[in-house]
Amino acid sequence: MPKLDGQKVNVLHKPNWLKIRLHRTADYAEVQRIVKEHSLHTICSSGMCPNKAECWSRRTATFMILGDVCTRNCRFCATASGRPLPPDPSEPAQLAESVRLMGLRHVVVTSVTRDDLPDGGAAHWAATVRAIRAENPDVTIELLIPDLDAKPELLDLVIASGPDIIGHNIETVERLTPLVRTRARYETSMSVLRYLRSRGAVVKSGLMVGLGESDDEVLQTLRDLHENGVQIVTLGQYLRPTLEHYPVAAYITPEKFDWYRQQALEMGFNYCASGPMVRSSYLADEALGSVRLHQNDR
Repeated sequence: MPKLDGQKVNVLHKPNWLKIRLHRTADYAEVQRIVKEHSLHTICSSGMCPNKAECWSRRTATFMILGDVCTRNCRFCATASGRPLPPDPSEPAQLAESVRLMGLRHVVVTSVTRDDLPDGGAAHWAATVRAIRAENPDVTIELLIPDLDAKPELLDLVIASGPDIIGHNIETVERLTPLVRTRARYETSMSVLRYLRSRGAVVKSGLMVGLGESDDEVLQTLRDLHENGVQIVTLGQYLRPTLEHYPVAAYITPEKFDWYRQQALEMGFNYCASGPMVRSSYLADEALGSVRLHQNDR
């Protein structure tokens, strides 16, 4: 039986609804080639995303900027942690060219957390958005950013670059945040989301379940997200990357995910994706369309 912090933990067997059918097509191979040739990183690979084959076969990918080494070591995340290299100044242009070659209509960009940089990487984020927009004027751009220490001047740099959606994931409920998210605070993340919305951004956040939270805690987190300006929310099953990571406490049924989605929509979210295999960038273009529809209905 494996241990976590010296304590023995049970390893749960995955239910049938979490078994992945690999679906690799010619489009998958083409996306893989473009990513490799342009020396890009994707959270699809570094984060061991279960939807990688499906998304790459649909010619979509979530690009990860600012390297592939994170300065934090969150206990749910498969991305490597340590001392990262300096940012690559050619990365924004390389990514923009890749978006063009892949023929994307909607691009999602995320990053490792760069606590080692004075601006947390905010200027690099802004340069990336501007490069994508210059090369691909018709593409919609979604960002999934770290907390940037909730500094308004850094968040403003990102907002001013003009992305269509800015996301920041709350990841888990308040009680579990100190156990799961290294150097992150629940209220810090909420303040980031609140500030983004106050500046007019379309705001998105994501929540993992199966870490030991209760239904009441999930609902309270959803209420907190909505009250702090989040319009788009995702809920997905936490899957433990390795035995060294935080253990899975429960596998949530598809029926419970449907219930979470209904609760979120009743709270007033414009869009909610909720399911065992949902990740924050999964079918992301659908969410933007839903928000715009709500805005047009006003």
